[in-house]
Amino acid sequence: MKGVLWLKKLLFFFAFLLTLSPLQNVRASEADTYKERMNLYHKMEAASQIPWYIFAGIDQYELNVRRTRNDLPHEKGHIGIYFSPRQWVGPLNPDLNDTNSLTINTFGGIGRDGNGDGKADRENDEDILYTFAHHLEQYGTKMEDLKIGLWDYYHRDQAVSIIMNNAKIYKHFGKLALTERAFPVALKANYSYRNTWGDRRGWGGLRIHEGTDIFANHGVSVKATTYGVVEMKGWNRYGGWRIGIRDLNNVYHYFAHLNGFEKNIAKGTIVKPGDVIGYVGSSGYGPPGTSGKFPPHLHYGMYRDNGYKEWSFDPYPSLRAWEREEKQRLRKK
Repeated sequence: MKGVLWLKKLLFFFAFLLTLSPLQNVRASEADTYKERMNLYHKMEAASQIPWYIFAGIDQYELNVRRTRNDLPHEKGHIGIYFSPRQWVGPLNPDLNDTNSLTINTFGGIGRDGNGDGKADRENDEDILYTFAHHLEQYGTKMEDLKIGLWDYYHRDQAVSIIMNNAKIYKHFGKLALTERAFPVALKANYSYRNTWGDRRGWGGLRIHEGTDIFANHGVSVKATTYGVVEMKGWNRYGGWRIGIRDLNNVYHYFAHLNGFEKNIAKGTIVKPGDVIGYVGSSGYGPPGTSGKFPPHLHYGMYRDNGYKEWSFDPYPSLRAWEREEKQRLRKK
């Protein structure tokens, strides 16, 4: 009988280990990826005198663009920057798989050999980064020069803004692993919410509700949910006093109907999960200062950018996940 019980305990223990190992493997794999990417950025910084965090900002932007579009392939290495075959080898090059730097240059291709192996390989991480560095170096290595180089490559102000904000965050924290999240109001506060994304709204014209309303008492602290940069702060006739934060996933987080802002929060401020940015209110639906047309609550919206346009998506699943994760962290303390 004891032998059977011992065997059951042993089997249970091994089953428990099997449930842990995939998660541990994922975390180890993520850590290895961050380490390899950082090594590549620093290597390219030494070769080009362009700061590592600029490469990190570009790469993170492009990784997110790849993940939101079906017309782009997934990265095969650690670097997410994408060059199309035609862009790489040149507009008139008859060989879309050309890796010869001389012929690629002759046909006006962008591809370069970054690791000195004699090939300009579109799927090699060092060649990819070196090619982008070569493009930027033509404009200079000062920040304003780099912005011009980025605009000339993407031809989109929003892309340049997101990349520079990414770089600003990476420079500030000095690392790539910035994945923590926080629920936007304190868990000890008296709050409630449900999925209201897509509901009809009538004030200012018929429209859909692009967010989740978290009802809480007037003056309850509102927190940043992610690492990011304050992209917008001020009055909006619909959202009242509001703050917009852009994170490292090309997502814009919209906090509306605030009663006021936390001191020292301004456009361009870098925030981390849990930083207080404002306070729950009932502002909006009119000219600046309008308040009290509805019960106090935080309107929380999320908008994703895919390199061409930005659209609203349902924040409710994310809020539920962040709430659950924060409760788990508090229980462990």
